[in-house]
Amino acid sequence: MYDVIIIGAGVVGSLIARALSRYRLKILLLDKAWDVGEGTTKANTAIVHAGYDAKPGTLKAKLNVAGNALYDQVCGELDVDFERCGTYVVALSSEELPLLEELRARGRENGVPGLSILSAEEMFRREPALNPATKGALHAPGGGLVDPFGLCIGAAENAVLNGVELRLGTLVSGILRQGDEIGGVITPGGAIRARWTIIAAGLWADELMASAGLSGFHITPRKGEYFVLDKVAAEQVRSVLFPCPTPISKGILVTRTIHGNVLLGPNAADVDDKEDLRTTAAGLDEVLAGALKLVPSLDTRQVIRTFAGLRAAGSGGPVAGDFYIDIPAGTRGLLVLAGIESPGLTASPAIAEYVVDLLREAGLKLEERPDYNPQRRAIPRFSELSTAEREALIALDPRYGRVICRCETVTEGEIVAACHGPIPARTYDALKRRTRVGTGRCQGAFDLPRVLQIMSRELGVSPLELTKQGPGSPFLLRRTKEVQDGAV
Repeated sequence: MYDVIIIGAGVVGSLIARALSRYRLKILLLDKAWDVGEGTTKANTAIVHAGYDAKPGTLKAKLNVAGNALYDQVCGELDVDFERCGTYVVALSSEELPLLEELRARGRENGVPGLSILSAEEMFRREPALNPATKGALHAPGGGLVDPFGLCIGAAENAVLNGVELRLGTLVSGILRQGDEIGGVITPGGAIRARWTIIAAGLWADELMASAGLSGFHITPRKGEYFVLDKVAAEQVRSVLFPCPTPISKGILVTRTIHGNVLLGPNAADVDDKEDLRTTAAGLDEVLAGALKLVPSLDTRQVIRTFAGLRAAGSGGPVAGDFYIDIPAGTRGLLVLAGIESPGLTASPAIAEYVVDLLREAGLKLEERPDYNPQRRAIPRFSELSTAEREALIALDPRYGRVICRCETVTEGEIVAACHGPIPARTYDALKRRTRVGTGRCQGAFDLPRVLQIMSRELGVSPLELTKQGPGSPFLLRRTKEVQDGAV
């Protein structure tokens, strides 16, 4: 019997687990994937939104602004890369200038500090590569950039270090319900009981709600496609550039990333398949056209990767279009989070605090643990260290002196540390998210054999057992020159 089961180890579920680990509770965090953050958390724009976009009075608006304000503290405690670089909404015509005024007024109503409208001349000084047609821009100094993988991993690791049990590769197929009482979850391995069950399952929240006997809420996957450009492209993009938004999207933006690349996207297209992460020619053409409207000099020869992510767009229920975070009427022991689309990443630290408050008000006894530690240290990133820091690290562990990934300057020491962390990297994608190995210009083409060799050694498994993201995604089929099925 657990006090709390949390379904979903994305950034929201992981931060909830961390927030609850402050208290004397027996907590279980579940995810069907083989690493934390494998859903929407791993494929988004990585922007910390200021809060001018959400409709005033909504939970989105409240938690966006509150979450933004928590980022300095949370990222500091978890040793996560975060930069409050500011964001811009760019008007490319005189007709769009009134929209900037509307967004500023909305932001002020939401409590966003420091919003101002800049002239075209000032914008060209700040962003020289902007479209010459630019007429002005809304500046939000509180907006920023974050490493979403790092935030999720940091929160989950901190939760585990504070006593939360994490089970990956565990599908929740149903919710235990008897009368109005929710008693836990159903998995292929059997039932797991809990006094409280929290659904934080992103795209699958509506299906789990239905399993609990709740109807009327539906999630539509909204696909967004992206280009990743090599770091040399950052010479043209200094910050975060939004176009004027549409009714369903903040638009196709051009942004520098926290690690120095440039990101273009996303578009927005509703799809039926919750696992459809394919990019499309039409979608990528749309993204490129939108990005070139903001920065016409972008060079497609600098593209090193494309990808797609899915947002959990909610509809129906009591709060259509808003975040749904509540203890549903007619149930006891169930708390649901659904429709947590953009700005869910920004809001996530505040969402975690909001959930704790809801549980406290519902009667869950929350007694603080004297040994709770909010601090978590990330793996040292060799590429970001000074010469003196590098020499000191190599003196402690010579493996930090062996560079494996040349594009991102990732060392053997970092790979080894990731394989033995609080949540060990057991797949290649998990390793990428912890170390950035394989994320540079060559996309792992040069270092993959050596990386797999190190992972095999450190995890104590055959290289043939290593996968990209879990069962069904093997890298290697057999050893070179081995005979297979009688064929030479």
